[in-house]
Amino acid sequence: MQTSRFKLYKLLLINLGIYLVFFIITIFVSSKIGKTDIKPFYLRKNYVIITVLGIAFHTFYLYYSMNRLYVLLVLRKRFLHFAGTLSIMALSYTAYLTLSDLLSNGFEEAMKQKLTPRVIILSYVISFVLFSAVTFFITYIVYLLDEKKQRAILEKQKTELEIEKAHANLNFLKAQINPHFLHNTLNYLYAKSIPYSAELSEGILTLSEIMRYALTDNLPKDGKALLKDEIEHVRNVIRINQLRFSNNLKVDLEVKGVINGARIIPFVLITIVENAFKHGDIKSNEHPVRFALELNNGSLHFYARNKKKTGPKEISTGIGLDNIKKRLELAYNNNYVLDIQDEQDFYTTRLSIYQL
Repeated sequence: MQTSRFKLYKLLLINLGIYLVFFIITIFVSSKIGKTDIKPFYLRKNYVIITVLGIAFHTFYLYYSMNRLYVLLVLRKRFLHFAGTLSIMALSYTAYLTLSDLLSNGFEEAMKQKLTPRVIILSYVISFVLFSAVTFFITYIVYLLDEKKQRAILEKQKTELEIEKAHANLNFLKAQINPHFLHNTLNYLYAKSIPYSAELSEGILTLSEIMRYALTDNLPKDGKALLKDEIEHVRNVIRINQLRFSNNLKVDLEVKGVINGARIIPFVLITIVENAFKHGDIKSNEHPVRFALELNNGSLHFYARNKKKTGPKEISTGIGLDNIKKRLELAYNNNYVLDIQDEQDFYTTRLSIYQL
């Protein structure tokens, strides 16, 4: 591991803080107890040396053990690797306790109290187990938090790559057609058709607007277009289809709410609209194709319903509903619902985006 997860200076500050708090609490408790025959701990033999030794030992002990255990967790090592580290920790901890007792005459006090070597060893074992358990627990919690953070970073990078890939695919499709050639050609045809047919010139102008929107490449980094432009694109598609069928189509479009400033990923609504035109009975007086869009408190709700066509169906050449599902997932994660009801005679699509 090139860099230590747990920094030495931070562990030193933590140990200094713990010793200081312990010192203050002990003095406070001693003052409440009153005078006794027992000397205050800070007047005992070698107190300063033992305190400095304790701070130094615990700092370096934690620095080694926590970083070592962290590396083993990251590398997902087996128990034998942990056993070796725990053995080093146990030996060093035993040496520290022994040296502390020697400096503070702890063994003499134990003999006065008639404590057997077995009891002293047991106290060493309990002290080591408790301290090591806390050390491992803290290290494991930090490891879990780091792993969760790393997964979140990887998921974000994956999402960004998917979005970039989707944009690249869209730009590739756009690049297959020269937009300047199309605009110039359509404008030429529009100008030439005006003297001959108002309906034809209107159709050419509408088609020009459709192509201009479809080939535009000025979206911001989030890949979202203005909702009002997307709705206008839907209106143009409806208009061009009405011209194709001499304004005999039975299509209703209803828009509610203040849409100014709202943004949405492009070509989602139009995909649903085109799907209704291709597979729906667009001339039914009893069951007209219905589109309804409502924007309320930053949430968008789009509804499309059409009676199914009974004759031959057109071949779909759009990006398809499966594609917009993927794009919605990438752009809005879990903040959307796309509900499709494919019934015997009717086809209904409901799209809700809760945070545009």
